[in-house]
Amino acid sequence: MRKEPPTRDPQTPGYVAATMLADGDIPPIDVDGNFVIGPTHDPAPEMRKDSSVPKGKIHELVMESKDSTIYPGIAREKNTFGEPDPENPARLIVTTSHPAPYSRKITVYVPQQYEPGIPFIVGADGPDHMLFQALDNLIAEGRVPAMVAISISNGGGDAQGSQRGLEYDTMSGVYAEYVETEVLPFAEAQCGIELNRDPDARAAMGCSSGASCSLIMAWYRNDLYHRVLSLSGTFINQQWPYNPGTPGGAWGFHQTIIPQSLVKSLRIWLCVGDRDLYNPNSMRDDMHDWVLANQHMAHVLADKGYPYQFSFVRNAGHCDKAMKAQLLPQALEYIWQGYEA
Repeated sequence: MRKEPPTRDPQTPGYVAATMLADGDIPPIDVDGNFVIGPTHDPAPEMRKDSSVPKGKIHELVMESKDSTIYPGIAREKNTFGEPDPENPARLIVTTSHPAPYSRKITVYVPQQYEPGIPFIVGADGPDHMLFQALDNLIAEGRVPAMVAISISNGGGDAQGSQRGLEYDTMSGVYAEYVETEVLPFAEAQCGIELNRDPDARAAMGCSSGASCSLIMAWYRNDLYHRVLSLSGTFINQQWPYNPGTPGGAWGFHQTIIPQSLVKSLRIWLCVGDRDLYNPNSMRDDMHDWVLANQHMAHVLADKGYPYQFSFVRNAGHCDKAMKAQLLPQALEYIWQGYEA
């Protein structure tokens, strides 16, 4: 049984210096930097249904793995995982992964304010009805641009050896290219919409590996995405198959990749819970601490001068629903700051 993660103190030595907000307060949408919030997490007013607000139309679509040239499908056998390589603790040996088909739900939110060439946000692990609710209210109030939301379910499983892990944890532009060449044209054709081609009019978001995937998309295909929203981002070593070019997987983002690279066109919002994941599997490579990983991300983003906002959330676990319900509208407003049609 997985042990409960420890509760982290936001003033732990080595953590980023952060503004401590009063309980119930959230960061301003127009200020970069680091914040500590909680421990109370009431839902944001924008998460409530309002009968006076125009409602977006929801399209529910399905894509089959047999129709994909990029992701024909894999799965790891149930009740199996893998074993750390005795010669390299950062490498997991998985022998129970094999080809397997999948069906993928694509849930498309189209606002009533739709116009051709509209901005859009891509979300992982869909459908995300919290996102759709927030957009109804924020768009109606003019606080974010009218946008389509394309909420993409994963291909199944989790972590190394799974289709979800292959999609979300691989340090490359492949998933962004899959979305660009297979998902978006399918959504446009099925829903009768035209999406924006400007990377500044595009955002990616997710939680856990879906969050790190959002940065992977924008980092490796910065020509496609400029805006990233990350909840409990898995900026740790979970890539599989092992790649000696990026041996720490997404842990490498804050250790070498971002520090050693030229600044890209990115605007990033991220948060982590004080009880987020810590060594949840058998790997002991010092690269499986979600809180520390996100702290490191805040450090390197600040050092490189990126526009970013980081919230350390007290009284919150991994992908905590209360955390998301409190912060999602604010996060959406933050990442869309500076957008001009």
